[in-house]
Amino acid sequence: MLYMDAKMKQKGLYYCFILLLMMSFCDASRRLNAEFQNLQVTKQLSKLNKTPLKSIKSPDGDIIDCVHRSRQPAFDHPLLQNHTIQVRPNYHPEGLNFGVSKVSNLNEETKPVHQLWHLNGRCPEGTIPIRRTKQEDLLRASSIGSFGKKKHKSSPQPRSAAPDLITQTGHQHAIAYVEGGKYYGAKATINVWEPQIQQPNEFSLSQIWLLGGTFNSDLNSIEAGWQVSPDLYGDSNTRLFTYWTSDAYQATGCYNLLCSGFIQINSEIALGASISPLSSYKGSQYDISILVWKDPKEGNWWMQFGNDYVLGYWPASLFSYLVDSASMVEWGGEVVNLESDGLHTTTQMGSGHFPGEGFSGASYFKNIQVVDGSNNLRAPTDLSIFTEESNCYDVKLGKDGDWGNFFYYGGPGRNTNCP
Repeated sequence: MLYMDAKMKQKGLYYCFILLLMMSFCDASRRLNAEFQNLQVTKQLSKLNKTPLKSIKSPDGDIIDCVHRSRQPAFDHPLLQNHTIQVRPNYHPEGLNFGVSKVSNLNEETKPVHQLWHLNGRCPEGTIPIRRTKQEDLLRASSIGSFGKKKHKSSPQPRSAAPDLITQTGHQHAIAYVEGGKYYGAKATINVWEPQIQQPNEFSLSQIWLLGGTFNSDLNSIEAGWQVSPDLYGDSNTRLFTYWTSDAYQATGCYNLLCSGFIQINSEIALGASISPLSSYKGSQYDISILVWKDPKEGNWWMQFGNDYVLGYWPASLFSYLVDSASMVEWGGEVVNLESDGLHTTTQMGSGHFPGEGFSGASYFKNIQVVDGSNNLRAPTDLSIFTEESNCYDVKLGKDGDWGNFFYYGGPGRNTNCP
């Protein structure tokens, strides 16, 4: 009996030893993983945050670094390491005609839309403003490598794709589009809102797409507009953004300046920074104008914000299909719908109201134009609309003497007709 008790005690000690050993191994593994993650975060922050000549603290908590133009992230790209910066476009599209930054039914004084960081300073000439990436920004991402990238294919396929395939990606749209021709740019004026987001990893945006290639693997896309994305920025502010990809969002491209690619020349406007003021429901409406066009001489794709700010360009060498022209242009809204318990998200698109509410109720795109092969801005022909679920988000075309081709769009997401 004593012998059996000793054997049992010895066996118990053995199992305790094994358990302690496993716990020690797990602790060591967790420490190694944490150290590795910290190392990766530090390395990525060092890559993204270039040494500034000046830094500005924005009222919304952002830090804007004024980085010398020649040291911006674009030149980390292997194709751009010997690139000579083009300081201005050779040509603007003819017929450029932006509306004012604020429109109202009350004929009030025009008030320009600006960025919040401007309240505390400006960047000197020869530098560009870059929103500083923080450690918590990287830690919110699903992985360090995915930070600043769209997680799924997110461009709609109006005529060719099965709607159920689009819905499975979680992305939903309400857009106007043209396709089948050769397009060398696009322009629109978009009013700016702060849509409510249900979950931090959802977003809501309004933008212009210039597209070439197919949607399966080789899509080229240039995108610009405004967005609310808590996952990317850590808050619910409305921000100016750009995006690009040359392989259907698989490995290339990113938002703003979060990877190498877009070359900024402007010292006034920061990509990813907050826009102010914003439109209010049944109140004053504020809008921004965006133009993207292909320089006929150099072949680079330029972006202009408002009437005064030529921001920079996407070098033609980044692309395959867009080396020549875009084959489709889209204007409109996009949200991520991550269904919870089978219910549609309550994430809003645009103002969160349907197109039928019209001016000051719904969101709009106005003065919609494309750039043709002669570098002229013109009204698009055969403008079509597309939405996956019109009971959740919808779009309605119109035409007016002052607004040209326009449309209202958006919606609340989940409602009695969109469960």
